[in-house]
Amino acid sequence: MKYFILIAVLIIVCSFVGISFSQDYIVGEGDVLNIFVYDNEDLKTTARISGEGVIVLPLIGQVMVKGLTLPEIAQKIQTLLSDGFIVDPQVSIFIQEFRSKKAFIMGEISKPGLIVLPGQTTFLSLLSQAGGLTKDAGDKAIIKRKDSPLDKNESTITVNLKALIERGDQSQDVPIMDGDSIYITKAGVFYVTGEVKTPAAYKHEEGLTVIKAITMGGGFSDKASKGKVRIIRKTNGKEEVLEKVKMDEPVLNNDVIVVPESFF
Repeated sequence: MKYFILIAVLIIVCSFVGISFSQDYIVGEGDVLNIFVYDNEDLKTTARISGEGVIVLPLIGQVMVKGLTLPEIAQKIQTLLSDGFIVDPQVSIFIQEFRSKKAFIMGEISKPGLIVLPGQTTFLSLLSQAGGLTKDAGDKAIIKRKDSPLDKNESTITVNLKALIERGDQSQDVPIMDGDSIYITKAGVFYVTGEVKTPAAYKHEEGLTVIKAITMGGGFSDKASKGKVRIIRKTNGKEEVLEKVKMDEPVLNNDVIVVPESFF
């Protein structure tokens, strides 16, 4: 429950920050702009950016806006209008629809698929658009990003979901770029069996130790031999048994923690 509350709070914060995002947003094909010229209601225009990066406006006709931000477009239109049309024009531009930037998200997410990026989108706001994490989500998200649109080389960014969601670490709320592929990892599992109160499979998490794993299993039973806990672990396809492990021993994904019965 606390995860969902933290996500909600962080999304609200991001929404306020996002008010200024659109001013830095570089427009692209398919974006729809609302253009206003102060004290000239007849010049109010809604224009969709063409595949060539062009919009069409009253009086001045075609305007190339590809690769520009909203303030840059406003300045360009003001310059064109002031050239024999309007004295000291004041232009305001807002984005009605974002269509040019997209990312793909998959894995342990409620609504995997292609997501249209509404301006300068961060990882957390992308999670919100995709319906949030599933119950089986792991602790990490992997972002694959092309170094350039024409380059086949990719860079990889790892997002620590636990740090972002539980601790509110904003450094993990990275910006999402056009063309990013995001994969939400599935949580691993480990098993606790023998003399614990609730033997079962549990969700693995980073930094897990034997004592914490046993606690998740309800703690030792009255019959437990606490000094003879062992771990059954597969390494490179081979099974090994760690005997009399310490309580601070790290627990790995797919480990089986066995708590034997004490006969004395």
